[in-house]
Amino acid sequence: MSTAPQKCVEPDATTIEALSDDQVATMTKALGHPVRLRIVRLLSERHTCVTGDLAAQFPLAQSTVSEHLRVLRDAGLIQGEIEGVRTSYCVNVAALAALKAALGSL
Repeated sequence: MSTAPQKCVEPDATTIEALSDDQVATMTKALGHPVRLRIVRLLSERHTCVTGDLAAQFPLAQSTVSEHLRVLRDAGLIQGEIEGVRTSYCVNVAALAALKAALGSL
């Protein structure tokens, strides 16, 4: 049984959790590659997307795009939901908001 992809919703500003320095470093390192930064921007614009659609946006092999998605997912910046043989990804809005707050306090 397939479920609908998660909707990316803005977190309540009062519930944004503080990140540790290690979490901030992991997230910023993941965003340090131009392809991964572009993936986050694309997902932010589309709200949901399947892996194959993302691969078409880059002159890269599907496996390379999948690796970039894995790094972003491991860093907590995106989340994925398996739907059959595909995975739909969306931005982890709460994590991105927490990262913005952490960077804004520098």
